[in-house]
Amino acid sequence: MNAHASMARAEPAKPVPIGEHLREWRQRRHLSQLDLAVDAEISARHLSFVETGRSAPSRDMVLKLAERLDVPLRERNVLLVAAGFAPAFPQRSLDDPALKSAREAINLVLKAHEPNPALAYDRHWNLVAANRMVAPLLEGVPQRLLGQPFNILRLAFHPEGLAPRTVNLAEWAAHLLERLHRQCEATADPELLKLYQDLKSYPIPARSAPITSDNNVALPFKLRLNGEILSFISTTMVFGTPVDITLQELALETFFPADELTAERMRQMAASMK
Repeated sequence: MNAHASMARAEPAKPVPIGEHLREWRQRRHLSQLDLAVDAEISARHLSFVETGRSAPSRDMVLKLAERLDVPLRERNVLLVAAGFAPAFPQRSLDDPALKSAREAINLVLKAHEPNPALAYDRHWNLVAANRMVAPLLEGVPQRLLGQPFNILRLAFHPEGLAPRTVNLAEWAAHLLERLHRQCEATADPELLKLYQDLKSYPIPARSAPITSDNNVALPFKLRLNGEILSFISTTMVFGTPVDITLQELALETFFPADELTAERMRQMAASMK
């Protein structure tokens, strides 16, 4: 290896100008300069100058454009720094005293949802918290798959995880991949893009036909447990008006019985754990 090549590889990445960031987000949202300019109440000419670097946007303009483009809070900080301003949105640990009320709200939702399973996960689908009804459904899963970070999607797709127990694996896996793909499109998060590619490499059967109602109100998650099939429908909750990155990226998934057998089995499990 010659010294020139070594130095070239050691050079830090060149900062991306604010205009390029904004153009990428605008294109990702499939908006023309005119569309965004009208929505942000600025001239298309001024927006064009910002994107090409001929004009420097103010802090307020960066935040306004980011809001119109529905840029995640984490990436809004990136835009601000690229424009020469300080980040505006904090990222705290859930243990931070400032997030005490949010942490209590999460615990309240998880506890109140018993005897049915519920969990909270971060932007990369790593488990943050779960109520006590999740553990019985994972009985028999190798402990090495449940270590930290415990990635919910990897567990769902892994051949030693929940994949062989999921009765409607093709449909459920396709549903999860579609959700993840939409998340990748919305955030452009490189770790999510890698997770999406990794999950597609698992030996999951292809869905034979489009999802239909089949007398269900939602696509159920059907899990084989102790010789029976438990069926759940799920809902996802997020914080409505977060100004903290951690909270914006947090989601709570709650599972409801889709039939009486499942409801009864979950009640029995909860009673046995008292």
